[in-house]
Amino acid sequence: MDHYTPKTPVKKPQYLQATGQLPHPLTNDYMFKALLQKNENVLKHLTCSLLHLHPDEVASVEIKNPIVLGEALTEDFDSKIFVLDINVLLNNQVLINLEMQVVDYENWPERAMTYLCRNFDQLSRGEDYIKARPTIHIGFLDFTLFPEHPEFYATYKMMNEKNHHIFTDKFILSVVNLKYIKLATQEDQQWKIDYWASLFKATTWEELKMLAKQSPILEDAIETIYELTADESIREQCKAREKHIREMNTILREREIAIQARNEAVQKLNETSHKLNETNHKLNETNHKLNETNHKLNETNHKLNETSHKLNETNHKLNETNHKLNETIQERDTANRQLEQQAKQIEQLLLENKRLKDQQTFDL
Repeated sequence: MDHYTPKTPVKKPQYLQATGQLPHPLTNDYMFKALLQKNENVLKHLTCSLLHLHPDEVASVEIKNPIVLGEALTEDFDSKIFVLDINVLLNNQVLINLEMQVVDYENWPERAMTYLCRNFDQLSRGEDYIKARPTIHIGFLDFTLFPEHPEFYATYKMMNEKNHHIFTDKFILSVVNLKYIKLATQEDQQWKIDYWASLFKATTWEELKMLAKQSPILEDAIETIYELTADESIREQCKAREKHIREMNTILREREIAIQARNEAVQKLNETSHKLNETNHKLNETNHKLNETNHKLNETNHKLNETSHKLNETNHKLNETNHKLNETIQERDTANRQLEQQAKQIEQLLLENKRLKDQQTFDL
C-alpha cells in the first residue's frame, strides 16, 4: 500500500525532459543497487510492499554492503562476493537480501539458498541461537524459474510436508518474476508490488512517466533514476555490467551449443550402439542356429558312421558267407566230379561185366 508523503516540490522534476530509450533499465543490477542505495525512501517503500508492512512500521532501513557509486568494483563480477546484492537491515532486527537477476545460470535456487544461509549465519561467538535474526532473500528474476508453476510473487518457507506447519518464520525466500506481472494477485496489487515490477521492467522514459502518475514514491524513484543516468561514472559501471552480462550470455550460448552437440553425439553413439547390439543379437541368434545345425549334422554324421559300421560288419559277414558258399560249391563240384568218375567206373564195370557175360554165353 502507498503511504508515501511526497516532499514539498521545489522545482519541476527533471525526468520530464527525458524521452526515448532508457540508457540503463533497472534490470541492470548495478543501476538497481544504485537506486536503492541512493534513495532510502524508495528502499523503505519497496521493502514495505514486499513484506506487506505499513511505512510507520519501519523505523530504519540500513544497507549493510554499500558501494561507492561510480567507482569501479574491485571484485570480479563473477566472484562469490555477491557485491551487487543489497543486504538490508530492517528495524535493526530483520536481514533482507535483495537481488536483481536477469541471466538464468540454471542454479538460482541453490544460489538463493547460499545467500540466505550466509545472511542467517550472523551470530557472534557465544551468542544463543535464539538470537538469530529473521533472514529473507528476495530475488527479482527476469526469467522463468519454474515454467510448470508460473507465478508473479511467490514466497517459500520451511514447513512440515504432511501438515504444512511452518517450521520457522526466520528463514524465508521470495521470488518476484518480472515476466509474470499480469499474474499479480489482488493482494500483490494492493501492496503495489506489480507497480515496482513495472518500474524495474520499464525500458523507456515514457513508461516511467506513466508510472510516476500512479504513485508519488515511484515518481521519487524515477527522479533518482534520472539523476543516476546523468552521472557518467555510473553509466560506465552500468555499461561494464552489461558487457559482463553479454559475455556471460555468450558463454552460456556456447555452452548450450556444446552441450547440444555433445548430446547429439551421445544420441548418435547410443543409436549406433543400439544398432550394433541388435546386429550382435542377430549374429548371436545366427550363431546359435548354426550351432544347432552343426549339432544336428554331427548327430547325422554319427548315425551315418554307425550305419556304415553296421554295413561294413554286414558286408564282412556276407563276404564270409560268400567265402563259405564258394567253398561249399567247390566241395560240391569236387564231389560231383568224384561221382562222375565213380559213375564212369561203374559204367565201365557194368560194360565189362556184360562183356564177360556175353563171352561166357558165347563160349557155351
